[in-house]
Amino acid sequence: MRLEPRIRVSAMLRWHGRILLCRHEKRSGDVWLLPGGGVKSGESLIVALARELAEEVGIEAPPVEGPVALVDSIAPVRSLSTKHVVHIIFAGDFDGSLEDVVSQDEAVSGHRLFALDELDGIVVHPPIQRFLQRWQSGDPAVYLGALWRP
Repeated sequence: MRLEPRIRVSAMLRWHGRILLCRHEKRSGDVWLLPGGGVKSGESLIVALARELAEEVGIEAPPVEGPVALVDSIAPVRSLSTKHVVHIIFAGDFDGSLEDVVSQDEAVSGHRLFALDELDGIVVHPPIQRFLQRWQSGDPAVYLGALWRP
C-alpha cells in the first residue's frame, strides 16, 4: 500500500559559511536534516516553514530565498517503508548563535553548524550534501531528482 506524498518544507540556514542541521536518531543511527517539517492542510509553504523553524530550532524564520530546490524521497517498491516525501528547500542566513537554538520537537535530538567540507562525513536526509556545498544565493531553483536514503 502506497501513501500519498507528504510535503516537507525546510531551510538551508547559513551562518558564517556553515549550515545548521538537526540531528534525528533513527534505528540505523544518527541522521542530519535541514530544519523544517510537514506542511499542514491550509498552510502556505512560508507559514509552515515559520512554524517548523519555531518548533525545531526555536527561532523566528529569517527572510528566505526560494524555493531553491525540490527533492523527492521515494522508498523503493520492495522496501519495508511506504514513504514518499516531497522536500521544498528554502535558503536564508541565520544571525543568532546556537545558544538561541532550542527544540520543542521530540524527534530532534540536537543541532550543529557544519562547515561545508564536513558534510561528506555525515548522513544527511535526503542525501543532498553536494547541493548544500555548491549552492550560491541567486542560483536558479533546481529539481535534484528522486533521492532515497533509508
